[in-house]
Amino acid sequence: MTAVARPRYRRRIVTSDDGTTQDAATDDAVRLAVMRMFVDEARPPAPNELASIVGMTQAEVEASLRRLADAHVIVLAPGTPLVWMANPFSALPTPFEVRSGDRRWWGNCIWDALGVLATIGSDGEVRTSCPDCGEPLRLEVRDGEIGGDTAVVHYSTPAAQWWDDIGST
Repeated sequence: MTAVARPRYRRRIVTSDDGTTQDAATDDAVRLAVMRMFVDEARPPAPNELASIVGMTQAEVEASLRRLADAHVIVLAPGTPLVWMANPFSALPTPFEVRSGDRRWWGNCIWDALGVLATIGSDGEVRTSCPDCGEPLRLEVRDGEIGGDTAVVHYSTPAAQWWDDIGST
């Protein structure tokens, strides 16, 4: 793997409607670094890695991660500053395995798994199983078209309630 020099980001402070300030450039840089590592290495960076990548202190990065989590941009592992989910990617194996060539990622649900292939801009497949009978299911994406096994997608939790308990949705 070749190291790539990352630019330092200028800071821009924005004030939200409730009067709190946020460092938008910091949050943008942290989010982009998280997504880049998910795409390139199929895992999120740890806070100390992020600090090195974006040229900030670990405390600044952890504050940014908390802001991103509060804004539902990412999900942190409970009680930690570690990225668990950055949709469509999951840091942990799930029932939705995504493959493209010899590379592998995990989606949080079938929608996210297909979103992984859209995010990386590549053909590939999603492997999962029927939650009712356990039969293996495989979807393919080729030239932007979905094929493979025929199945019905059912979300038992309405989308408006997903963030009530995003880890189990």
